[in-house]
Amino acid sequence: MSPSTSSVPHWDVGRPPRADGRVFLVTGGNAGIGYFVAEQLAASGAEVVLGSRDPRRAEAAKASLRDRVPGARVRAVRMDLADLSSLPAAVESLGVQRLDAVVLNAGIALDDPPRRVSAAGHELMFATNHLGHFALTARLMPLLAAAPAARVVTMGSFAARSERLDLADPQSVRDYRPKRTYGRSKLAQMYFGLELDRRLRAAGSAVRSVVVHPGGALDSLTPPRPLVHTRTAGARLLGLPAATVLQGKDAGAWSAVRAVLDPAVRGGELWGPRVLGLRGRPRREPVWPHLTDGAVAAEVWRLSGELADVEPPVGERGEAEGLRN
Repeated sequence: MSPSTSSVPHWDVGRPPRADGRVFLVTGGNAGIGYFVAEQLAASGAEVVLGSRDPRRAEAAKASLRDRVPGARVRAVRMDLADLSSLPAAVESLGVQRLDAVVLNAGIALDDPPRRVSAAGHELMFATNHLGHFALTARLMPLLAAAPAARVVTMGSFAARSERLDLADPQSVRDYRPKRTYGRSKLAQMYFGLELDRRLRAAGSAVRSVVVHPGGALDSLTPPRPLVHTRTAGARLLGLPAATVLQGKDAGAWSAVRAVLDPAVRGGELWGPRVLGLRGRPRREPVWPHLTDGAVAAEVWRLSGELADVEPPVGERGEAEGLRN
């Protein structure tokens, strides 16, 4: 099969298949691309849970979702990925017996120095974008394993394509440049998503792990959602020239939504926009060459478990592990 095709040739981004009775968690589902992932998944009839650290913004997102998707089944749980100690309570508050998919989307991008750290002392972008999701997935694994064919969908970034990890300085202690540190945090998360699928396959698990990226997604090209996202006429006009190569955050959500809902999507794949990897309908693309380095992926996995102080989501023998703390 060509990397740019699927056995479902005509995927309609505007009419996702039904997913009634299923439960999906979207981290950072209250804003940006995560909001549009949640909106599109809600249209499938599934129950969508928004993981959000800001209750006020979560309420606004829920109201917007219900306005856009009549009858939407949506709720929120408080979830701060930078605070690893808060994750057990967040997972408990889901109140479900199984989870059909989690979209690991939440993230932050800092524009300026100085370097900031979480309460545990981890660089803040690395802590939020990667370590928090690593630890969250470990705690969610029993719920994912209880579903017939659950998916872990990792939202990477096109910014990670040109980056390489410095495994001797994974948290940018010696070399902190915000844009590079952001790209590297997303690259670490993409390595995690691919390594997770390798380990799940070795374990014979029915859970699949898929990595996606949104291409180039701009606020100025994103349709307004008054309670969540506003766009002035001036911003829209200024963004129009970029529309030839970039897209809005609604379209940036398409790859993640397809990775959750399309039965033809397989674990270990990378999905992104069709046109130059920057805009357009979702397609499967070749895994970027540096992401195929299994030694780097294994070291990211080891370091992540150590820094997050959790047993990995899948152990050396393949089983879902217990937790240290």
